Amino acid sequence: MSAQNEATGPIAAIGGAVTRLFQRVMPDPFVLAVLLTLLTALLALMLGDFGSAAGAGSPGVGDRAMLLLDAWRADGGLWKFLAFAMQMCLILVTGHAVAASPPVRRVLDGLAAIPGSTVSAAALVAVTAGLMSLINWGLCLIVGAIMAREAARSLSRRGIPTNAPLLAAAGYTGMMIWHGGLSGSAPLSMTSAENAAKVLRPETMQALTAAGYADGIPLSATLASPLNLVVTGGLLVLVPLTLALLAKGAPVARDTTEQRDDGRAATEAGAPNTAPPSTSAAPFADKLDRSPIISWLIAAPLLIAVGVFIAKSGLQRIGLNEINAAMLGLGLLLHGSPRSYLAAAEEGARGCMGIIIQFPLYAGIMAMMAASGLIGQLSGAIVGLGGATTAPLLTFFSAGIVNLFVPSGGGQWGVQGPIAIQTALDTGIDPGRMVMAVAFGDQLTNMLQPFWALPLLAITGVKARDIVGYTAIVMLVGGVFTAAMLLIL
Repeated sequence: MSAQNEATGPIAAIGGAVTRLFQRVMPDPFVLAVLLTLLTALLALMLGDFGSAAGAGSPGVGDRAMLLLDAWRADGGLWKFLAFAMQMCLILVTGHAVAASPPVRRVLDGLAAIPGSTVSAAALVAVTAGLMSLINWGLCLIVGAIMAREAARSLSRRGIPTNAPLLAAAGYTGMMIWHGGLSGSAPLSMTSAENAAKVLRPETMQALTAAGYADGIPLSATLASPLNLVVTGGLLVLVPLTLALLAKGAPVARDTTEQRDDGRAATEAGAPNTAPPSTSAAPFADKLDRSPIISWLIAAPLLIAVGVFIAKSGLQRIGLNEINAAMLGLGLLLHGSPRSYLAAAEEGARGCMGIIIQFPLYAGIMAMMAASGLIGQLSGAIVGLGGATTAPLLTFFSAGIVNLFVPSGGGQWGVQGPIAIQTALDTGIDPGRMVMAVAFGDQLTNMLQPFWALPLLAITGVKARDIVGYTAIVMLVGGVFTAAMLLIL
């Protein structure tokens, strides 16, 4: 009997209801990106003022359509996020490679053997996934999955009742914390004017410069701000506590990962010297492929370069490039050979398809919104609804909704970032606060969005319907806490 058949309690019932709703109304994320493109074009034609794009007067429908098409297809349209998309891919790939390295795997296997019950296992898996999410969201996804699977196996081997779906859900909850950490797309993309310009329109950059942020928004105003420290620290406590409480009342479910092990081979693909040597390769070439010296030759300069950057610019200016360089260097050292690292990186790269295909559409959406004037109109609507007091809270809730349609944090920042920044400038709110409001909303509804759960589901052998009931409850707890902090702090 499968785990989902045995889990018949109220939590499973909630999960089933939520899953059935999503199955009925939510198509593939790529299809959503296409539909959002068409919706944006329609709204721009109907509501856009096109004032800045067409000069004096309001252009006709035909002229509006041509202006939208020109903005959509231009270098500043579909292709604006190419560099940003590569940065997002590298976050996923380098994080996956670190998690798949033999030293990290040994640590995870040791940790997984510690819990003596499903309650303690759920809390430990959630804590581990949450801490890893603060380093790298790609690392969080794989570490959380491995911890969940191995903890379930360890309990099962010792004859201790367990609930594999709940543990898998715990492994995924790091994705509700990640945007407040060192791979947060929104805050890291704003630490320098160069990085910010990859996402924001020129006019928004000019307004940001005029407001005193010519060099970008430093991490001291976002990740290191009191708001983020309290919210992220609070979630690191609340999420494991909530899962532990859920584990006490959850039904026992048989561990199905023993029967389905299609994730283990993937995560161990990067283990050094496990692949048989190629018969067509010369001995010297094979030695180079396995040589730790080659890894050191590139890893050491990468890590030194990151250290020099920090010494010169300070921690508050660390951006996506520096994080990716550090993760690449660390991964090479942990794997010990180019062959091992490349095998793990190749496995991680399979998760980049959505980023590569969808980011151009997100960029095109943003270009049409800018050309038609919708960005300013949306910003004005948020200001009119709540003003400076509740604008961050409204941005947080809207970001949670947008994330259901634009599941990539980087892609969402590309779409919503200019609106949030413009709203901050219009209301006098600290732009860093609005950056984090978008980040908090984006990460919150990951608990309903299965887009990034695919690697975890493959490794643990569970299905989305098995975990969404648990993650939905965690989302409600975390959402109430985050909203309260946005109003209080």
